[in-house]
Amino acid sequence: MPITTGRSYLAIPGPSVSPERVLNAMHRTAPNIYEGEIVDMTKGLIPDLKRVALTSQNVAIYIANGHGAWEAANLNMFSRGDKALLAATGRFGHGWAEAARAMGVEVEMIDFGKASRAEPELIADALRADTSHTIKAVLVTHVDTASSARNDIPAIRAAIDSTGHPAMLAVDAIASLGCDELRMDDWGIDVLVGASQKGLMLPPGLGFVWFSDKALEVSKSADLVTPYWDWKPRGTGTEFWQYFGGTAPTHHLYGLREALTMILDEEGLENVWDRHRRLAGSVWAAFDAWGRGSTIRLNMADPTSRGWSVTAATIPNGGAGALRRWLEAEAGVTLGIGLGMALPHEPAYQDFLRVGHMGHVNAHMTLGVLGTMEAGMQALGIAHGPGALEAAAGALLRT
Repeated sequence: MPITTGRSYLAIPGPSVSPERVLNAMHRTAPNIYEGEIVDMTKGLIPDLKRVALTSQNVAIYIANGHGAWEAANLNMFSRGDKALLAATGRFGHGWAEAARAMGVEVEMIDFGKASRAEPELIADALRADTSHTIKAVLVTHVDTASSARNDIPAIRAAIDSTGHPAMLAVDAIASLGCDELRMDDWGIDVLVGASQKGLMLPPGLGFVWFSDKALEVSKSADLVTPYWDWKPRGTGTEFWQYFGGTAPTHHLYGLREALTMILDEEGLENVWDRHRRLAGSVWAAFDAWGRGSTIRLNMADPTSRGWSVTAATIPNGGAGALRRWLEAEAGVTLGIGLGMALPHEPAYQDFLRVGHMGHVNAHMTLGVLGTMEAGMQALGIAHGPGALEAAAGALLRT
C-alpha cells in the first residue's frame, strides 16, 4: 500500500510552496478597488518590490505568468525590425527568443548548450562585430529553470561595457528572484523579468518587470508596445488603476504584501539567499554521493554555475522517470520533469528530472524529499552510491 496519506509535497521548480499565511492573506472577500485599504497597501508594495530586486528605478506589475512578463519586456524594449542578442543556457533562453521572434524582433542567438553557462567574452565578440549598433538589447536568463545554469550577470555587464556598445542588458530572473543573490542596480541591469510563483512564494498570476530609466526612455519610441502591456503608466502613473491596466489583481496583492513582509522585514533578503544556498548545497551533496560508482549526475558539473533554486539531474535508462512516478504514487512527493533535455516522445526524456528548492522551503522539507528519493531508488533497484543522506545533512551544517 502507498504511504501517501498526509500532506503531499510539490518539489518542482515552480509553482513553489505558498506559506499558509500568504494563502490566508488571500482568503478574503474582494475589497473596494477605488479607495481605501487596497489602494493604500499597494503604495507600500511598489517600494518593496524595488527592494527585493535591489533597485531604485521602476517596476511594473502585470496580471500574467512569466511568459507574459517576457512579452511585456519585449514589447517595451523593441520596435519592429529591431535586433536582440540572446545568450541561451537552457530551454527558457530559447523560449524567450521564440517569444521575441514571434513579435517581429530579429534574434541572434549564442547557444551555450544545456549544461554550461554563458561565456561573457563571446557576448562581447558579438557586440564588437555589430559596428552599426543594430543590437538593441542583450537577453539572458540569470538562472535557467530547465538546466539550472546560473549566469554571471556582473561579468556579462562588464563584457558589454568593455565594447562600448549601447545595448541594454535584459535579465530573466523568474527562477532566481528571492532565491539567488541578485542586485539590479549594482549589476547594471536595464530590464529585469520576474514572476510570483517561485521565490516570491505566491500562486501563479503576477508578472513583474523592473526597468531602468534608460529602458524607460527607449520604450517611449518602441512601436511594438500596446496599451495593456505599456509599462509607462504602470511604472510612473498617478492613478491606482494605471498600475494594472484596469482592475487590480486584488487577492494576489494581499498575498504579495504578506510574502514581501516575510522576505524583507522578517527573514531579511540576504538571509533568504543564504538559506537557498545551503539547501541547494544539501541537494548537491546527496546527488554527488548517489553518483559515486553509478551513472547518476548533476546537469551542471561546476557548482559555481548552478542556481540555488533548482537542481537538474540525470538518472539514465529511464531511471529519472521511474523515480518520479514512484515518488508521486508511493510517497506523495512530486519532482519536476527534465524540461528541454529531450522531447517527450524520445526515450531519453525519462532520463532527466529536476528538484525544486525555492521559496518557502526549509531543512526538513529538503531532507524529506532526499529521503524519499533514496527510498525510491532502493525500491526500484536504481544503482546509486551510499551515504547521500549523511552528506546532505552535513552540507546543511556547513556555512
